[in-house]
Amino acid sequence: MEGIKIHKIETNQFKTNLYAVFLATPLSRENVTKDALIAAVLRRGTMSIPSQDKISKELEEMYGASFDCGIEKTGDNHIIKFYLEALNEEFLPEKEGLTQKCINILLDIVTNPLVENNGFKKEYVDSEKENLKQIINGKIDNKSRYALDRCIEEIFKGEPYGLYKYGYIEDLENITPESLYEYYKKLIQNCKIDIYYSGLFNDNKTEEIINKKLQENKIESRKAEYIVNNETTEKKNIEQPKIIEESMDITQGKLVLGLQINDNNKDSRFAASVYNAVLGGGANSKLFQNVREKNSLAYTASSSYIRTKNIILIHCGIDIDKYEKALETIKEQLEDMKKGNFTDEDVEDSKKLIISSIKSISAEQDTEITYDYGQELSSEHMTIKEYEEKIQNTTREQIIEIANKININTIYFLKN
Repeated sequence: MEGIKIHKIETNQFKTNLYAVFLATPLSRENVTKDALIAAVLRRGTMSIPSQDKISKELEEMYGASFDCGIEKTGDNHIIKFYLEALNEEFLPEKEGLTQKCINILLDIVTNPLVENNGFKKEYVDSEKENLKQIINGKIDNKSRYALDRCIEEIFKGEPYGLYKYGYIEDLENITPESLYEYYKKLIQNCKIDIYYSGLFNDNKTEEIINKKLQENKIESRKAEYIVNNETTEKKNIEQPKIIEESMDITQGKLVLGLQINDNNKDSRFAASVYNAVLGGGANSKLFQNVREKNSLAYTASSSYIRTKNIILIHCGIDIDKYEKALETIKEQLEDMKKGNFTDEDVEDSKKLIISSIKSISAEQDTEITYDYGQELSSEHMTIKEYEEKIQNTTREQIIEIANKININTIYFLKN
């Protein structure tokens, strides 16, 4: 059906089948909090199974099947995701229609929620608003994660990706069971829906079961009003980085540098991945060796590459009084990368690190689905083998070329 895509991943590696539903909608300040709240409210009950306890009981009777849901940012998209995992029917004493039961429960949670008086159940909405409030307030508890989020917020200030995925406290007060349900109806009829089933299926009826359940729940073919944003807008080159300092009652400073890559060619992402691994991807990286080991300026020193936004984040836990020296040493590593001051062995070790991570994708059903879904959103559709080859074929010259297209966008320091 148009606007809805069903994906099958055939694998005999596992004794379980995994079913997943992803709802993708553009990130917006107006709706980010409602998206996060919907993910939590939907899991509480359906019209046919009206409470979380009853859902849990149903799953327990299905040989201990498990359900989970959550919310993520992928590029400028907000993804509400739902997973249900159950034993493969091949391992049951006799066929019990387990696949059908799984699909019915999962799609009922997503598309047939419990509704009372033209709104979600008030008790559930009030409870989840309180839970969400605690999550939002608790984001400062993990100081390293908080510093990363704050740096991203500053890099993408005024842009969708700068929004906090769980939303904002000030929005919660005005959300009612009725207004949330009205928004949900608009969302479910317009978002991009992707449905996955992964495992061993010995007949071709699964897609038929999915389509039948969607029709029962009045989810119809449509042209999505929401355009899923899978393009990265190249950021303007800036002469001087933004410097943001915040104070908190901490003993260890958190230093985060946001690096923008001024190259929007999709093929350059592979060189950027290897560049990031050489710079701060492991124990042999330049950041770890020079900032932490040789100069003892940091307890932790690493970097991560956010492919969907084409940025690199350097993150270090440092003694607060070593801020200037640590920053200077980090900048030296960036200059070294531009000059090609790294060995062929550094490059090969980095490639091995990335390829090892790529090979592990198919070792877990959820990571395999996540990888495939990332391909779906980016419209790339590259096999894992092709991905490995792209990394392996990355040259030293390409890494140096990328290094010279990188500059510091934001320096964020969380201090005492």
